[in-house]
Amino acid sequence: MLQTRELFESVSTASPLGNEVLARAVDALAACEQAVTACAAGMLAEKEADELRTAINQDLDCADVTAATRRILVRGSSHDPALLAAQAEACLIACRRSHEACMEHAEHHEHCRLCAQATGRAADVCEEVLTAVRS
Repeated sequence: MLQTRELFESVSTASPLGNEVLARAVDALAACEQAVTACAAGMLAEKEADELRTAINQDLDCADVTAATRRILVRGSSHDPALLAAQAEACLIACRRSHEACMEHAEHHEHCRLCAQATGRAADVCEEVLTAVRS
C-alpha cells in the first residue's frame, strides 16, 4: 500500500477521499479482482463446475465491477460524489454476493476460501469509500 499511497501523493489532483482511504481502496480492489478471477477459473476446473455456475458468475461480475471501480478511483478525476457513491455501492453489492457464494464453498475449495477473504476486505473498503463520500 505504501507505493500506491506514494503514487497518489505525487499527483496534483486531490481526491475527496484522501490519499490513505484511496490507496487502501485501490489495493483491496486490485487484490479482490485478482482473487475472484482466479477463483472463477478454479471453479471452472472443478469436476462439479455446473453446480458452481452461480458462484462463477458472481465472481466474474465482481471482477468486472471491482476493476471499473478501481479505475474510477485511480483516475481521481471524478469529484462527483453521486457517481462515486453509486459505483462504490455497486462494488459493495458485487463483493458481498461473491463473498457469500464463496463462503458456501470455502470448506471444500481453497480458492473459494481465499476469494472470500479478498471479497470481504473489498466490501469493507467499499463501505469506507461510501462513508467518506457521504460525509
